[in-house]
Amino acid sequence: MHRMRSANEALAGHGIGPVTPDRPLGDVLEFMRALWGINHALESTSRRMKARYGVTGPERMVVRLVGRYPGISAGDLARILLVHPSTLTGLLKRLAARGIVKRHADAIDARRALFLLTAKGATVDGVKRETVEAAITIALDSLPERDVRAAAAVLQRLTRVLEAKA
Repeated sequence: MHRMRSANEALAGHGIGPVTPDRPLGDVLEFMRALWGINHALESTSRRMKARYGVTGPERMVVRLVGRYPGISAGDLARILLVHPSTLTGLLKRLAARGIVKRHADAIDARRALFLLTAKGATVDGVKRETVEAAITIALDSLPERDVRAAAAVLQRLTRVLEAKA
């Protein structure tokens, strides 16, 4: 089985010295490296979820939210997920086409689409193992609550700064 090499092993293979206390990456590069690792792990887990459960990580997040808030609008989903509504358009269409969510018009404003889970969607919503949130639950349960709050605050701040620059 292929094992991921450490940063120092990868560097040594190219004649570059190791990252050591006297040759640190620095706070920004270390943080970016951690984010890159999370991004890679999320994408890998998402691909495994797609193969096993038929939905990617982002699709499952939407399924979980629709399950929690039946009749939610695309706009409300976008606000919860901190994305532009157009970002969800294709994702919601794919979920509807695969029979995971059902779209219907709002009785008050027919231009507004509301979403519910189908029986198939409820099954996807009920999956508890080998998902992104299962891994996150394990990680968060092993940390003090104050550390979890601090990490969430840093990530939220970073999101706001990156969005402001976009």
